[in-house]
Amino acid sequence: MTTLPIDKARVRRSFERAAGGYDAVAVLQREIADRLLERLDYVRLEPQRVLDLGAGTGHAIGGLQRRYRKAQVIAVDFAHKMLLQARRRGGWWRRPQCVCGDAELLPLADDSVDLIVSNATLQWCDLPLALAECRRVLRPGGLLMFTTFGRDTLIELRQAWSAVDEDAHVSPFLDLHDIGDALVQARLADPVIDVERLTLTYATVRELMLDLKTLGAHNATLARPRGLTGRARLLALEQAYEIHRCDGHLPASYEVVYGHAWASEMSALSRSVAIPISAIGGREHSVKPAR
Repeated sequence: MTTLPIDKARVRRSFERAAGGYDAVAVLQREIADRLLERLDYVRLEPQRVLDLGAGTGHAIGGLQRRYRKAQVIAVDFAHKMLLQARRRGGWWRRPQCVCGDAELLPLADDSVDLIVSNATLQWCDLPLALAECRRVLRPGGLLMFTTFGRDTLIELRQAWSAVDEDAHVSPFLDLHDIGDALVQARLADPVIDVERLTLTYATVRELMLDLKTLGAHNATLARPRGLTGRARLLALEQAYEIHRCDGHLPASYEVVYGHAWASEMSALSRSVAIPISAIGGREHSVKPAR
């Protein structure tokens, strides 16, 4: 598993700044969170404690509380201002418990959680570390369900930048098989992953980049360019992106990876990952940006 190292301090600062405006542009993140929660309809589980890992502003909290009315829902995020937004979710009689912490070092006891739901978070983590922490805090029989982004996410933007210079302008995303390997290495049982491809469309590249900035989804690689992007390079980027224009719109593709795995004893662990045939080609959908 090889990828460019992530600057976690930069990621945290970006999401702290983005907390106030995040929900206005997070149409894709809400959509995949809803689709992730729908998958819980097919799971027989009566958790006492549910962890929303990387809760952000807390969009998934209401759905989790409605599904598991007797469960304690804990929202964990490493951006404190995001948690201030999440704290408002739920009725006044059932606010989520909010904990500021890193997915790579969870401030929770071993075997303390029955269900972990994580939406669009693991791509900002050292994946083996985060999955090992999920395995540690899950009780035997507990379930991890997550979404993250695969390597073809924002492929048009990455290709356009590559025509401008050789710097890393877009945060890296892992290959589907690397994610599967990490689940196995974390000793999580019966892992299953599949993929669908969602597309947002924009009139201009600058609208896309503004959305990414508002979301806090900046380039967070340690190898990122440190200087300001000049007007000439932005114009070159816009020209390079034009080859992707279709029906008057510029696409921004997201390879959404859905996964789940269980915590169980070593003797029951699966040493392979189930990847549905449909995941190889992926399912294509379009999602409209919030504008």
